[in-house]
Amino acid sequence: MTRQFGETSTTDDVLDGVTLTGKRVLVTGVSAGLGVETGRALAAHGATVVGAARDLAKAERATEEVRKDAAEGGGLELVQLDLASLKSVRAAADKLVARGKPFDLVICNAGVMATPQGKTSDGFETQFGTNHLGHFVLANRIASLLKKGARLVNLSSAGHRFSDVDLADPNFEHTPYDPFAAYGRSKTANILFAVEFDRRHKADGVRATAVHPGGIQTELGRHMTPELLQRMMKNIEDANKAANLPPFRWKTVPQGAATSVWAGVVAPADLVGGKYCEDCHIAELSNNPASRGGVRAYALDPEHAKALWAKSEEMVGEKF
Repeated sequence: MTRQFGETSTTDDVLDGVTLTGKRVLVTGVSAGLGVETGRALAAHGATVVGAARDLAKAERATEEVRKDAAEGGGLELVQLDLASLKSVRAAADKLVARGKPFDLVICNAGVMATPQGKTSDGFETQFGTNHLGHFVLANRIASLLKKGARLVNLSSAGHRFSDVDLADPNFEHTPYDPFAAYGRSKTANILFAVEFDRRHKADGVRATAVHPGGIQTELGRHMTPELLQRMMKNIEDANKAANLPPFRWKTVPQGAATSVWAGVVAPADLVGGKYCEDCHIAELSNNPASRGGVRAYALDPEHAKALWAKSEEMVGEKF
């Protein structure tokens, strides 16, 4: 019988009794928060973790515990990756492909949230460019390294409910910029990318899924002003009251990383493939603005996913 996990499950709960010796995993964003914990949990169960980070010195310091907790056969190596620069993304992907070592799991964990209006080095809106397009190019460029049975896990967010992608104006050139709307677009894109990647690769035994880790206090919110944080919390609490739900509670980092490892190595591939997961289960479709959980229909629409893929290829100047 499959064990049941939920909102308060941790990475250690989910991986209890699981052996990952011989497995090779790529995790982006291992210089803080969820990325570090995800790497630690996987290495502690025997996996070889390739951790990608923009600041390697910071990542070295942050991942000391990962190396310390690694089980026999497990370990960590670092690669430089700046998702806000396609030159950096392509260089990192080329190095991994040149090494030729296959992956059992790729977790696109890194990201930014509610940033001031800005652009990546390639001229893309910061959040869409970093959270979606950087990972879009990385995952597609290393797709040849994914073994049969491998999985791609994209970290999305309940923030996808803030907004759908805008394929006519992805860089806010004609739309007034709002940090949460931009974040929502990027997180919706993370789900749609998983939907289309899964469709394209499942015949070869490779599946993709998207996950919401939950509300966790990490460096992800470093760009948020006290006013933005207050606005976000008020919206959440108002929605909870309207739906007669209990007050919002932050998750711990091990609880936040649990859904990533659950979807990546524990849940049946056919269960999570092409889906959006939260609290270690498949989220239900919900267009109710007062609902705390669930996934918007637009984020799982297969035709919408195909259109985003085509627009993404056009933006990065590369076909996959």
